[in-house]
Amino acid sequence: MGRLFGTDGVRGVANADLTAELALGLSVAAAHVLAEAGTFEGHKPVAVVGRDPRASGEFLEAAVVAGLASAGVDVLRVGVLPTPAVAFLTGELGADLGVMLSASHNAMPDNGVKFFARGGHKLADELEDKIEGVYEEHRTGAPWERPTGAGVGRVRSYDGFGQYVEHLLSALPNRLDGLKIVLDEAHGAAAGVSPEAFTRAGAEIVTIGAEPDGLNINDGCGSTHLGPLKAAVLEHGAHLGIAHDGDADRCLAVDHEGNEVDGDQILAVLALAMRERGVLRSDTVVATVMSNLGFKLALEREGLRLVQAAVGDRYVLEEMKEHGYALGGEQSGHVIISDHATTGDGTLTGLLLAARVAQTGRTLQELAGVMERLPQVLVNVPDVDRSRVSTSPELAAAVGEAEAELGSTGRVLLRPSGTEPLVRVMVEAADIEQARAVAGRLADVVKSALG
Repeated sequence: MGRLFGTDGVRGVANADLTAELALGLSVAAAHVLAEAGTFEGHKPVAVVGRDPRASGEFLEAAVVAGLASAGVDVLRVGVLPTPAVAFLTGELGADLGVMLSASHNAMPDNGVKFFARGGHKLADELEDKIEGVYEEHRTGAPWERPTGAGVGRVRSYDGFGQYVEHLLSALPNRLDGLKIVLDEAHGAAAGVSPEAFTRAGAEIVTIGAEPDGLNINDGCGSTHLGPLKAAVLEHGAHLGIAHDGDADRCLAVDHEGNEVDGDQILAVLALAMRERGVLRSDTVVATVMSNLGFKLALEREGLRLVQAAVGDRYVLEEMKEHGYALGGEQSGHVIISDHATTGDGTLTGLLLAARVAQTGRTLQELAGVMERLPQVLVNVPDVDRSRVSTSPELAAAVGEAEAELGSTGRVLLRPSGTEPLVRVMVEAADIEQARAVAGRLADVVKSALG
């Protein structure tokens, strides 16, 4: 069996790849593994369980709750809330683990299961591997040890909505009075909390994509489809627009003229704001190797340091935790502010971005102008031996030639896919035509050298 856990939990088509049986079994396995690891410290464990509005989340939540309770875990069902809200409540309530049912920005047929450890932190790879191993062992015949009588877990609903909104508001350095903001909630998990938080912070809001029906999550809206948000910002004459994805762990923005503001630009704006307030520890931002070169150049110009991690918010978070950095994220809009969150929080990010606009009196367009996005071209080269990317002399020579041509205003990155026989060629240059030409040449070399 291939590894069930990816970089963001277990995902797949609900009721096909991700079945009720799998969700139940993984939950029982998680309870057993965390208990054996001493995480529960001899007491009856408590789990926080939340979900996004997908229809499949209803039966998957029932399966997860049943699995946990059957393993002796008391369950607090918080209902439909963003992923970062479940992480926050796991820590705030002193729960032993959290479970979020969501496939984030994926289309509706998909769903996922993500586990959080005590404190609302993502499980280490070693624990995920052990959970998967225990699940597989019992799936193939070994019986579970099951509590009976008073040993079974109890299940109750818990309303964490207000608690999470208060937490968001407590992180704001100033109010949003005077701002008109369009919010696109992707018909997702933040459809309730995000408008509430922005309104209570003083903003005048217009909401779109805020009527989840279980089937329309991420459907032509949210952070993966910015067209409706751009149109709404222009139609309503708003100062800015904020877009979330289905579980609201990411945020992208749109300025008053309808221009996209991506995760790199958001990080740049927040970095300068946090340095001004004295909370950007070590004057350092953590991003990934896919961040635009313009972001790196902007930080250097402002006297800030960029640390680049592998692609994936979990690697950004690992780097932040190891060195105590306060800000990190990805171009896709996953932004982690470690003083207030243990994971990417799209609503928090949007609030802090809007707070910077309100505090400075400058437009988001002006603020985001601190960095110039260099043209970036990405070419996927399929059906090649991705394992030889770092060892091919022919490829190394071609990359060296390309880097010499681009100089300090360009960059080349070759990245093998983690799951497919595919290599991604990314080229940045001051000129889009140059970027396309270099990327095309490198893609041809990848095909001939690794095909």
